[in-house]
Amino acid sequence: MLNDTIAAISTPLGEGALAVLRLSGPRAAEIAGALFHAPKPVAEFTPRLAYFGAIGGDRESKLDEGLLTVFRAPASYTGEDLVEISCHGGVLVTRRILELLLRQGARAAEPGEFTQRAFLNGKLDLTQAEAVMDLIGAQTDLALRAANEQLEGRLGTRIQGLRTAVLELLAHIEAYIDFPDEDIDPDTGDALRTRLRGAGDEVDRLLATAGQGRILREGVRTVIYGAPNVGKSSLLNRLLGFERAIVSARPGTTRDVIEEVINLRGFPLRLVDTAGLRESDDEIEREGIARTHQQIDRADLVLHICDASLPVPVGQVKLAPGVAEVLVLNKADLSEDETWQGTTAVRISCATGAGFDELATAIEQQILGGGAAQRDWTVAINARHQSCLERARTFLTAADQAFTDGLSAEFIAEELRAALGAIGEIVGKVDTEDLLGVIFGRFCIGK
Repeated sequence: MLNDTIAAISTPLGEGALAVLRLSGPRAAEIAGALFHAPKPVAEFTPRLAYFGAIGGDRESKLDEGLLTVFRAPASYTGEDLVEISCHGGVLVTRRILELLLRQGARAAEPGEFTQRAFLNGKLDLTQAEAVMDLIGAQTDLALRAANEQLEGRLGTRIQGLRTAVLELLAHIEAYIDFPDEDIDPDTGDALRTRLRGAGDEVDRLLATAGQGRILREGVRTVIYGAPNVGKSSLLNRLLGFERAIVSARPGTTRDVIEEVINLRGFPLRLVDTAGLRESDDEIEREGIARTHQQIDRADLVLHICDASLPVPVGQVKLAPGVAEVLVLNKADLSEDETWQGTTAVRISCATGAGFDELATAIEQQILGGGAAQRDWTVAINARHQSCLERARTFLTAADQAFTDGLSAEFIAEELRAALGAIGEIVGKVDTEDLLGVIFGRFCIGK
């Protein structure tokens, strides 16, 4: 399939000032030249220089006017000859131009096929290819910076360093196995163990960034809960900066889950407003309360909001292990009930806006693990990387145990070989067509 030429509309469907169509493959310039009419043939265009011309089946029946840029292999995104056509961003005109490209012999690109070709032609490793999607989907400056770092190869470099370390270990042991008469020392016990455990420590350091990666890509699932009329919906509206939820003094107004995403100091927060927790005879409200408990069970962080002017409520919701909680006392503009005296909480007023900077700081510290020190968020693995690294960790541990138990070098080599394969999957240093299909299938058409 790499021998054919693919085409796609690379900008989102809809009306806009401009649209971009892409072709990639050996006939890209030839096919584009059949419908782009300029003072000189497309085949003679200077690479990376945009040319103005008419677009259509011939000069008399033009569809549009636009710009065409040629990128010659291997100095292109895909590593192949690549052409980009910029035209006016109408739905009909872009579709008609694509139809002309297909009629001239191009094939409609599959989702993610441009980036897949970039990977197959050695322009990107798999971590960089995945970073393209992270870059497109970034919702905060922090997520954008992390995606750019990964696109530049920061994560890939660390994975390659880890792979090299395991590969050198394996090569040394296999040389000892294959050439027993060459007096090759499989390393002294302490030295081998040090190198083996050093690789395991690097795996652990990378695994420790899995939580960061999930936060950057999906956001911190933050559930706002409490009794009715304590200000849950008012808190949501204040954090969002607009009236998203209905606010009423009538208990039971919020009956369903409301979810929105905000950017809090670089961290995406998926705010979930829930129904007030209380006993109710209303069937619909009871369903809303049941959904509140479901959301709390799935939360990364909960904001337990209470009315500071009322006594401390009786009974607490039991949180799942690992779920962070911030106690928020609303209505700080009113006199605080004496039962709250000495309670550690963030005191706010949804009516006046007081205390929201302190609330943002408390949330940020919970995301950072309770400490104010910033971490390095520019390396953050995703779920696929995590799965591969966990398997690699298992194999490295088994190799270490085989060494401790005094097993032969063949057993250690077998575990290292499996670890090497798991690590190689992260950057694509294995022959796994199904894996590639799943990864690149997440991309939009034209990317």
